[in-house]
Amino acid sequence: MNYTSTRNSQITVSASSAIATGISPEGGLFVPQSFPTISEDYIRSLLPLSYAKRAEKVLSLYLTDFTAQEIEECACAAYGEQFDTPAIAPLHDLGDGRHMLELWHGPTCAFKDMALQILPHLMRVSVQKAVPGQETVILVATSGDTGKAALEGFKDASGTRILVFYPQDGVSEMQRLQMVTQEGGNVGVCAIRGNFDDAQTGVKALFTDENVTARLAEKGMRFSSANSINWGRLLPQVAYYVSAYCDMVTSGAVKMGDPINIVVPTGNFGNILAAYYAKRMGLPVAKLICASNRNRVLTDFFETGVYDVTRPFYTTTSPSMDILVSSNLERLLYHLCDEDDTVVAGMMKDLKEKKAYTVPEKVRQRTAETFAAGCATDEQAAAVIRKTWQEKGYLCDTHTAVAVHVYEEYRNKTGDTTPTVIASTANPYKFSPAILEALGEPVSADPFAMQEALFNATKAPVPAPLADLRSKTVRFTDVCDQDIEAMRETVYSLLGI
Repeated sequence: MNYTSTRNSQITVSASSAIATGISPEGGLFVPQSFPTISEDYIRSLLPLSYAKRAEKVLSLYLTDFTAQEIEECACAAYGEQFDTPAIAPLHDLGDGRHMLELWHGPTCAFKDMALQILPHLMRVSVQKAVPGQETVILVATSGDTGKAALEGFKDASGTRILVFYPQDGVSEMQRLQMVTQEGGNVGVCAIRGNFDDAQTGVKALFTDENVTARLAEKGMRFSSANSINWGRLLPQVAYYVSAYCDMVTSGAVKMGDPINIVVPTGNFGNILAAYYAKRMGLPVAKLICASNRNRVLTDFFETGVYDVTRPFYTTTSPSMDILVSSNLERLLYHLCDEDDTVVAGMMKDLKEKKAYTVPEKVRQRTAETFAAGCATDEQAAAVIRKTWQEKGYLCDTHTAVAVHVYEEYRNKTGDTTPTVIASTANPYKFSPAILEALGEPVSADPFAMQEALFNATKAPVPAPLADLRSKTVRFTDVCDQDIEAMRETVYSLLGI
């Protein structure tokens, strides 16, 4: 299994090289040159296995330059006692054919842990194979959850440093506290005066800045990524959709071979792209339903075939989805354009220069065959939170509520009652103010007082990693401008070079 770039199909690299590098030199994203096929017998063989073993089996289909022992060690180290349930990613039956795939039982209480607990191990093995002897600098832009999950995953990892940029006013207070109190001798965190798209644009520019690359090389360093632009971050997410189908079969929610729908709240498109990859492999998936918040650029894209970022940017109660430039959509376009790198490079050039692009008609038709899309306002998400709690006794966070709303609209419009997995992406305590407001409870300025208030109102257990933040010391207070020059100097300062 080799990998190529979405913008240059002449490039061929191994899995370890794709993971160690993170992004192709010309700015393209690494994608597999083919998809392995999984059969019903293959899925049946996974049914009795633990989550770690299922992940190991899925990863081995793609990481063909890793030994079986290396993959096993990575999976076992990633999916163990750092999760608060042995199931790792359990399903919760919400009734009416809806099954919540809880992806937030890891150490930072968000779905990013599912990939970022294993990525440091994959990175260590990849660097040893592809670029031995160099120190890896993990550079991250975050809309909230990736930053903390990456910091936690890579803290004090040998041969690695990690730097995270986050939008100063674009994350929840709990997300901010998780990042600025991060422990570890190899970590650095800085806010930027801008939104997530500004942070992501700056980080991408730093990756392809020859002056920065040369300066790092002089110090024996090189960049890599923990964002979902990195194949090693995206691949582990495929595993939890395969595992979810196994659990649906085991519970009797579906019969082996029967299809499911998958609903994903997404901003950067990585989480739903992983579900698409699972479908391409042969997982019985009928429809992928893409859920957006008020920043509905993906909804508009699926409805019109036009991707246009010349629109207002909204700060919402689901901040991890406050994104206008969805990086991983580029990977989907590459596959749907019949691997035509010229077409993809042209669209990405139009996005950079004209802030918009239009896909060919055949691509629009292909997206319609696989994807449905919808969006939810803060008020609609709040109504879902309130209704789900009152009627089902189930507390969901704001991002998951967006997905539930979009799914209910989809089902009402289409009459499609296919059993459905809804990706539940964060513990509600990460967004206590919005949850309290949705439940009609008073909101205060103190994040820990709100934590207590939410517990008093619902008796839902407070995750230990969030409760423990009260005693943590703030370590990082830096703020920089959103331009590339300021971010470049911040990187130099955090690295001490």
